Amino acid sequence: MFTCSKTYADIPFAHRQHRHGGHCAFVHGHNWTFHFTFGCRELDENGFVVDFGALKYIRRWFDEHLDHACVFNRDDPERERIVGALPGAFKVYLVESCAAEGLAKHVFEVIGEMVRRETSGRVFLVEVRVEEDARNSATFRP
Repeated sequence: MFTCSKTYADIPFAHRQHRHGGHCAFVHGHNWTFHFTFGCRELDENGFVVDFGALKYIRRWFDEHLDHACVFNRDDPERERIVGALPGAFKVYLVESCAAEGLAKHVFEVIGEMVRRETSGRVFLVEVRVEEDARNSATFRP
């Protein structure tokens, strides 16, 4: 197997860990970084796992869904009240878990499907590592 990596850094968005017993239960933001490891069995005609210049669809997905968003767990009991208090003030994105670990899994699933589709199944994701600012990270690898 061949692998290569691509990083998308400093994507600003907020989240709220509604089950957390401390300050993470408040809406707060980070500059997030996503590290993708791509894999394949056979290199393309250029000798690449993936052509980094052809990954603009990933940047567009980040820009559309996460950049300056407020990410909530789907089951956050206060989400509607928070968002409804200031209509139009939030770009909301829902996930099963907005912890770094949950975001790594979610992004792996979403982007992994896009990568397979865009490369006709030749390339796949090996792992996604998410950094919450520069101090904390979590990785999802199936």
